[in-house]
Amino acid sequence: MPTLLQINSVANYGSTGRIAEEIGQIATNNGWSSYIAYGRIGYPSLSNLIKIGTDCDVKLHGLQSRLFDRHGLGSHQATEKFILLIEKLKPDIIHLHNLHGYYINIEVLFRFLVKRNIPIVWTLHDCWPMTGHCSHFEFAKCEKWKVECSSCPQKKEYPSSIGFDRSTKNYNLKKELFTSLKQMTIVPVSNWLGDIVSQSFLQNYPLQVINNGIDTNIFKPILKTTIQKKYKLDGKFTILGVANIWSPRKGLSDFIELSKIIDENCIILLVGLISNQIKNLPINIIGISRTESTNELAELYSYADVYLNPTWEDNFPTTNLEALACGIPVVTYRTGGSIEAVSPETGFIVERGDIHGLAQAVKIIKDRGKRSFSIACRKRAKILYDKNERFQDYLNLYKSILNQNANKAD
Repeated sequence: MPTLLQINSVANYGSTGRIAEEIGQIATNNGWSSYIAYGRIGYPSLSNLIKIGTDCDVKLHGLQSRLFDRHGLGSHQATEKFILLIEKLKPDIIHLHNLHGYYINIEVLFRFLVKRNIPIVWTLHDCWPMTGHCSHFEFAKCEKWKVECSSCPQKKEYPSSIGFDRSTKNYNLKKELFTSLKQMTIVPVSNWLGDIVSQSFLQNYPLQVINNGIDTNIFKPILKTTIQKKYKLDGKFTILGVANIWSPRKGLSDFIELSKIIDENCIILLVGLISNQIKNLPINIIGISRTESTNELAELYSYADVYLNPTWEDNFPTTNLEALACGIPVVTYRTGGSIEAVSPETGFIVERGDIHGLAQAVKIIKDRGKRSFSIACRKRAKILYDKNERFQDYLNLYKSILNQNANKAD
């Protein structure tokens, strides 16, 4: 029985945590032994969970990052203990996800991985592995990562540093560590991110784009929901927005500007806001806090008339896929890989910052009615983004790597 070990900041929580969980389930169903190691939040899992370090380790790592810009270089002892567990597990494949998140020491980890030469699959959910500091650079319009990071314009963005700027040292250390592996396959989640990888110091590794997948049995059109009554929507044309964190980069201010020009029969519903943000919303925006209930999310998508994603930087947002699967059209900015999920039959792409363009797209959908888009939206999600198909791609990749190694041994 082959053994799979995945490493991510969270387990069965948030988009990356759920992706790792689903991959683990596919592996288990095909006779693999599945483990997921995580450092932060861990929800119950069908895989075997391994907690890396303690909450105290995370806080100390965070403090080191905040003061000295040494993200990924704390948690030294916690990572060494974790490596002892890896030695006992003897995994056939190690699958990396987000290594940022204040929980693991990349230097300790990669020195070990080089020494053991275990086949590595690394899914890139953002750009952090290729920069000296940030996880995204599109909003800042920074291209220093192509040559060498320095004087980071996003030093105070996640993973924030209020003290030193180590972007040059971090960049060169990552370049040394991340290009030292002999057996690694890079898996960007979008074609856009794949293009970024091809321009980075990771360009010489094998690359295979695998889009995120979703559970189309959960995210599906739901005819009867309690959403209208629960949030007192009064049957108005509903514009939905969903985010884990509503920062300016996710388009919160764009929604507020949009609220000023949409007609009075429209209402905006935003999911994932914190209490202070909810208090300051205009009267035609209803804000609700984050939900981890996929069933509630599916109801929200199904009730809404359009899903609006005015993100200023993104790789391949899962929310676009969830909305399509629930049969509602998607409107998004021309940002990163966000546009890749949208076809002319399933929504509209608007230039970043074009509020009137958003309003016009919403008006077209309102005039035509979401039913004119629903069949195409659902069909696109089922064909391209069903989790069973997409996560089977990972299992096929694992098997291909193991077969190649077996052939080399022969």
